[in-house]
Parts: sequence; C-alpha cells; structure tokens
Amino acid sequence: MDREEFWAIVEEAREVVGDTVSAESAEAVAQRVTARLVELGPSAAVEFERVFDAVNGEAYRTDLWAAAYLMLGGCSDDGFDYFRGWLLAQGRAVWEGAVAAPDSLADLGLDPDDDEIQCEDFLSVASDAYSAATGDEEAFWTAVHDNGTRPESGTNDPAGEDFDFDDEDQMRVRLPRLAAIYLDD
Repeated sequence: MDREEFWAIVEEAREVVGDTVSAESAEAVAQRVTARLVELGPSAAVEFERVFDAVNGEAYRTDLWAAAYLMLGGCSDDGFDYFRGWLLAQGRAVWEGAVAAPDSLADLGLDPDDDEIQCEDFLSVASDAYSAATGDEEAFWTAVHDNGTRPESGTNDPAGEDFDFDDEDQMRVRLPRLAAIYLDD
C-alpha cells in the first residue's frame, strides 16, 4: 500500500461521515477506516499500519505539538498522539497543510471552547481491523515488525526547535493566527 491508497481509504471514510471536526465524527471516520480494512483483509491492515507510521511520524513536530497545546488548552504526549489521530480524520489536505504550517489549523473555524479534538481510536484502526479479521492481534504486530521498517515509538524528540508552550509571547510569534483565537488578550 502506498500513500495514495492510504489517503484514499481515509477520504472514502470521510465522505461517508461528512463533517469530521468533532471528536465523535473523527471516531466515526476511524470506525469506517477499520471496517474498510477488515474488508480488504489482514495484509492490507499491515500495509496501512506501515504507511500510517510514516505519515504520523512526519507530524511528530514541535510546532504542530504547540498548535495542539493551544487548541486543547494543554497537551501531554498521549494527548498529542490523540490529536494527530483527530488530525488524520480531517483528511489529507488538512493533514498536509497542518504539517507544513500548523497555524493553518486556524482556518478550520473550530469552536475555541472545544477541547475534545482528539481521536485515540484512529491510532489502532489497522490493529483493530487485523484482529477483527483474524482474531490474533499479536500476529499483527509480528507482521508489522517483520520487514524491520516500523520505527520505535517514543525514542526520539519531536522534530523542530523546542520552546516553552506556556510562553504566550512565543506562541503569538510562532502561531499568530491560532494564538489570536486560543489565547486570552
């Protein structure tokens, strides 16, 4: 599976769900992706996971984490994972825009009081699909690791310059549009 096929599966799920900005609708996208991977079979789930790891790893960036921190009113390691799950459910255009320029998330028009823009379920769509198809989640992880391409999670710092997310002046400089929405004047 390549990135085009990966994003086609996500976009197909989004079309069925419609508006995907709420946490509930992002979870619905994750459920649709899981169902589609079940239909495609265990090997598709393994390949989806491999592409997911690459795509998700590219978003493991300090500037995007800072955007999540603003939008969520704080953001732990796990919270940033769940935020990226939600971001995947927004589709390729939003994902790529946010990775390139996190401040572009201001264009989504989200309610600044909605701090539930997370989707933990998206992180396990491939393993859930594999388990549903085979009944053996352990075999999924063995298959994903077999070609040695799965990076170890949690071993690296996020890409980009580290800075204090609690420094409102820094946030206003680095993410001016999001800061205008999410920081009190």
